[in-house]
Amino acid sequence: MATIFRNSTKVFYYARNVVRDIAPQALFRRRLAGRLQKAVLSGEPVRQRLNYYNKLQHAFVPSPAAVRVDKVPFSPSMYYYDLKEFARYFDPELLIDLEFGDVRSVPRMPSIVKDRPIVAENSNAVLLKLDKFRHFHMPADKLAFTDKLPTVVWRGDLNNPMRTRFLKAVRDLPFCDAGSPKPRAAAEYRKPYLSINQQRRYRYIVSLEGNDVATNLKWIMSSNSLCLMPPPTYETWFAEQRLEANVHYVPLEADFSNLGECVRHFEQHPAEAQRIIAAANAYCTTFADERAEQAISFLVLYKYFVLSGQIEPDADVWRYISGS
Repeated sequence: MATIFRNSTKVFYYARNVVRDIAPQALFRRRLAGRLQKAVLSGEPVRQRLNYYNKLQHAFVPSPAAVRVDKVPFSPSMYYYDLKEFARYFDPELLIDLEFGDVRSVPRMPSIVKDRPIVAENSNAVLLKLDKFRHFHMPADKLAFTDKLPTVVWRGDLNNPMRTRFLKAVRDLPFCDAGSPKPRAAAEYRKPYLSINQQRRYRYIVSLEGNDVATNLKWIMSSNSLCLMPPPTYETWFAEQRLEANVHYVPLEADFSNLGECVRHFEQHPAEAQRIIAAANAYCTTFADERAEQAISFLVLYKYFVLSGQIEPDADVWRYISGS
């Protein structure tokens, strides 16, 4: 049933965006001023988030590789649709530097990206909520922590040496069901595929970064299972850098030597586990207000276009963005 619902939602996602592409784009551009005026009424939390995603403070000039709003590459399609959902409201001749896909380093020029490294200076990586159908899938979990299996679970591709290191570390642990369902995985690491619902039957779910962020992190934190992971090194619109160890998740050592100790502790202190789970769930609700999500997305792009010298800022909107 969950797969049928997910597939039907995906069909609706594409259908809605195709209709938006077919519609006269001038209809969207006429509504930009109204959208921005509503956005500036959103309050301080929205302003803080937009300036977290778009940390740019100084004027810049788009690079020769920048693309026009109406010439954004279609592939990957979900990146295209997620960007155009908001970019179509702006002048089609405006230029954007962008990097679709997994971003492993900070761009040389201010660019729209899905993710960025968590480093001291990453302001050139301007976060937008891209590939959100995949990354922001956070289904409800009705199974209580205490009713779940007292076991650790992990499934994933071995596309990061840390993941192989993890499987080596836990291979002989009887309370750990970890492996890769990918055919290319070595036989000793291969395990059957488990759906999200199947993994959420376990009390402890490990989240490990792959090419960049861990795709499973959002649905783990929105579940009633406890998230165990090393501190993140990449972040998306989910603002992984703001997650606090022992508040939103249980931190694992780089060699995973503390995994057994963590499980033993929380088996003896389930109330502590439930406190962390509650904080993780509350963090996830930050992204549930669709009006706020849209307001932030419009303002992230607006700030980008103003600082790139392509838009003359509206006084009220810019006052809100700058907090002056």
